[in-house]
Amino acid sequence: MDKDLTIGQYYPADSAIHALDPRTKLIATLIYIISLFIFDNWGYVLGIAFLAAVIIISKVPFSYMLKGLKSIAFILILTMLFNLFLTPGTVLWQAGVFHITREGLKMAIELGIRLVALILGASIMTLTTTPNKLTDGMESLFGPLKVFHVPVHEIAMMMSIALRFIPILMEETDKIKKAQMARGADFESGNLFVRAKAMVPLLVPLFVSAFRRANDLAMAMEARCYHGGEGRTQMKPLHYHGNDVAAFVIICAYLAAAITMHAIAGW
Repeated sequence: MDKDLTIGQYYPADSAIHALDPRTKLIATLIYIISLFIFDNWGYVLGIAFLAAVIIISKVPFSYMLKGLKSIAFILILTMLFNLFLTPGTVLWQAGVFHITREGLKMAIELGIRLVALILGASIMTLTTTPNKLTDGMESLFGPLKVFHVPVHEIAMMMSIALRFIPILMEETDKIKKAQMARGADFESGNLFVRAKAMVPLLVPLFVSAFRRANDLAMAMEARCYHGGEGRTQMKPLHYHGNDVAAFVIICAYLAAAITMHAIAGW
């Protein structure tokens, strides 16, 4: 199970994407996600081409990135089916209460492309950025919020810890599930309510393990005299370089092209 999860994991490689400042990757990812919601028709070709180019440059195997889609496959398929069968419009096929419309088919395809591109785009950021650099980048970008007494460092630290714990908890879940199955537990047969009830022997030890790990981490941080972000310095301060400027130019040009294609399609 844990091998199919790529969120929160770092894939080491020597690429131009890995070398970028984490703030650059955070801003670029945000811009790319925004662009996904203004695409229409040929705009999807631009978005997929841009994503494919970034994946190639990052040197992260595409097969490795596809593993991250397995965890959302059910939600993705369910969402597409809802849009496919429940969207009103010109009916293309009908059987009883179920019907497929031209608008529903178009919306389901577009939504599927958006969700897949969103997951892959966000995965590139986490796969090419270590959790420490990601925390430093978020803290730096949200720094102006300190004026309004927002605990920026604490928020960034919590997000970093959450990303670190995702693979650990998934691995722990896999171990507990196999142990329970060895004792005769059945997680596959029965209806939805029976399966939900069968998950109790899995969730209880998982929560106990999670609270134990959280308590150990809190004690370790307290033993090292951790008191938040006030007065803290960084071992490796963040600095923008020439490749970051080039990346900003490219992502801005991409966003301008996406907006232009959307405007042309609307005429």
